[in-house]
Amino acid sequence: MRYALGVEYDGSDFKGWQQLGESGCASVQATLQDALSSVANAPVSVVCAGRTDAGVHGECQVVHFDSDVARDPRGWMLGTTTRLPPSVAVRWCVPVADDFHARFSARARRYRYRLLNRQVRPALYRQTLSWERRPLDTDAMHEAAQVLIGENDFSAFRSVQCQALHARRELQSISVRRHGEVVEIQVQANAFLHHMVRNIVGSLIPVGAGEQPVSWISELLAGRDRNVAGPTAPPQGLVFVGPLYPDNWHLPAEVTL
Repeated sequence: MRYALGVEYDGSDFKGWQQLGESGCASVQATLQDALSSVANAPVSVVCAGRTDAGVHGECQVVHFDSDVARDPRGWMLGTTTRLPPSVAVRWCVPVADDFHARFSARARRYRYRLLNRQVRPALYRQTLSWERRPLDTDAMHEAAQVLIGENDFSAFRSVQCQALHARRELQSISVRRHGEVVEIQVQANAFLHHMVRNIVGSLIPVGAGEQPVSWISELLAGRDRNVAGPTAPPQGLVFVGPLYPDNWHLPAEVTL
């Protein structure tokens, strides 16, 4: 039988989502698989909706796994969570059809990036906030970001380590808003390239700081040159909010279109 899980995690102590061979580096995937395997008393492998990098967090990562072991959804959820470290929790478990796929069934993915915008670095919430000491004009950042909406070649915002076959993605929405001292960037797309959100944020910050004009983001997009774009923003402020699926899969509302 196939199950879907909603998983929440603090990525600070992990080398990212993906299990990398037998390196011994802690990954969220390996940690979750170990806990599920303990509940099942048999090996369990999971497939996720979207991989996250070292230090990046997950609000509602969706995974699927197959098991013939007789456990009800509540048993999978609570039994697995009790075997996980405090930084990882299973929020829900739903039986799904055998053709559901956490990655390929998703129609969109959402990220949120938050940074503290003041002269002094954060002490509280430093694991989930980035920091920028220069005052930022969030209206300018929001205006500049709107040119990214639509299907575009995002080569200027793609990591050199990216293994995707091409750089075309459909960015569905992006917003930059200020909440007191915190600047929040929300992004939704059909899929993302490696470091794409962090590279977009790293290029929006010079616009907000007045070092580059609003038109600079449009120039970067058209130029497709990663070497002239802004630096990659730190991972701490990035959260994978979660994927979105058609309602025919009958998943919780937070991951349903």
